[in-house]
Amino acid sequence: MPALCPDPTQKGYVRVTFSTNAAAPVELLVCTTCRRGQPTDAQGPRPGAMLYSAIDAAGLPEGVTLRAVECLSNCDEGCSIVLRGGDGRWTYVYGRFDGAEDAGTILDVAARYRETSDGLIPWRERPTHFRKNCIARIPPLAPLVPSFGDF
Repeated sequence: MPALCPDPTQKGYVRVTFSTNAAAPVELLVCTTCRRGQPTDAQGPRPGAMLYSAIDAAGLPEGVTLRAVECLSNCDEGCSIVLRGGDGRWTYVYGRFDGAEDAGTILDVAARYRETSDGLIPWRERPTHFRKNCIARIPPLAPLVPSFGDF
């Protein structure tokens, strides 16, 4: 059953919510075709594929699934990832990762994201890379409706 909840990010609006608990599954998408500025004819695995492999080998936090995707169309901004989960969470696209050496930081943030019901990790609690390299922030699927006072 849908519920109306105040939306702290949108003054005067409430969010129609369907499943806003932190138990909603989280997906970590990694662009495996990212070249991080390398020429297209470079030999060997691409940095995005190496990042995916490093995350997979490190072990995922509970409730987080890893998914390889091809081309997030952020080719000029290094390796890119997406964090998304549930209809009540914001989705984030982050870029400018160098490759496998960033796996630990990414997994730490994925665990923090998983603990939220809305996808909003307080800005000061995010590692510096995540504060400075957000490519896009996509609103939750749950629609916003005008607030008509207290419910």
